[in-house]
Amino acid sequence: MQRVCFQLQVKPELIPEYTERHAAIWPDMARALKDTGWNNYSLFLRPDGLLIGYFETESLEAAQAGMAATEVNTRWQAEMAGFFVDLEGAPDTGFLQLVEVFHLEDQLA
Repeated sequence: MQRVCFQLQVKPELIPEYTERHAAIWPDMARALKDTGWNNYSLFLRPDGLLIGYFETESLEAAQAGMAATEVNTRWQAEMAGFFVDLEGAPDTGFLQLVEVFHLEDQLA
């Protein structure tokens, strides 16, 4: 299982709306994420808009391609794109992927 951690920057003035929209995402979007391999998916938001996302998947490329093939993702990404600073591409592909430097279970194995 691949652990993916990523960073985006939410425009500070849009933080309340961004948070509200994620309080209850569209049910078909949630199902599409799960069905395409976005497991244990969480978003963390700092007060200045720094957004850190984390999920586990068999393949990042397959998970992104699976979502790209869904109609609900096309609608969701179009609505979310305006929330971010300096975004290149859609939010689900334009994020900065962070490099994992430590994982406790790997150290214990």
